[in-house]
Amino acid sequence: MRRTTSALLSLSALLTVSVLAAPAAGAAPQNDRPATAPVGWEKVDGTDLARIAGDGPKVQAPAAMNRGASAQADESGTFALKSARNGKFTATEKNYAAPNTGILRARSASVTGGWEGFVFEWNEATQTYALKSLANDRYVAVEGNYTGNTQNILRARSTGAGTWERFTLYYNEDVDRWALQSALNGRFVAMENSYTGSLQYALRARSIEVTGSWEQFELHEIVG
Repeated sequence: MRRTTSALLSLSALLTVSVLAAPAAGAAPQNDRPATAPVGWEKVDGTDLARIAGDGPKVQAPAAMNRGASAQADESGTFALKSARNGKFTATEKNYAAPNTGILRARSASVTGGWEGFVFEWNEATQTYALKSLANDRYVAVEGNYTGNTQNILRARSTGAGTWERFTLYYNEDVDRWALQSALNGRFVAMENSYTGSLQYALRARSIEVTGSWEQFELHEIVG
């Protein structure tokens, strides 16, 4: 009888531990889960970007756009990033007050100048891109230390490019769309269509996979 009781107690304890350890159905994704590109998406290096973008949409550079300050030896091209979710071009909010100065938002109907322009710089050693805004000549960083609804938000604020400022670029030929994955947290960049106020349409590196138009963008090469 004692052995039976002991066995039942041991089994009960094991089941309790298993229930506590198992994630609840429908639970939010774990932060340490690695992000992966879905089937159909290919990683794009410096040579591939120039080749693919050559057949893609173009935007004529406005007369007021100045690209001289961002010219680099490893420059792969100058582009405008258009959200597939709302059809708007991404702009650098350089006039926002701290700590949100330089936040990226998909809010422009057209490319009017440096606000919507980004230089893509390829780094062979890390196999990643850095994006430099033409609006303020700053690299785009993922704000991993921010909290709340601005956690992992994209902000053009850095004078140099490290892990915070590096991204892996993916392309899906079937839908002719692009996706950006942060080197800092491994998350894909999404456009926050449901945000309101000054953060509406903000870009954040927060998705563990490319689920749809939230994480998909068009690249329009800026020429002329």
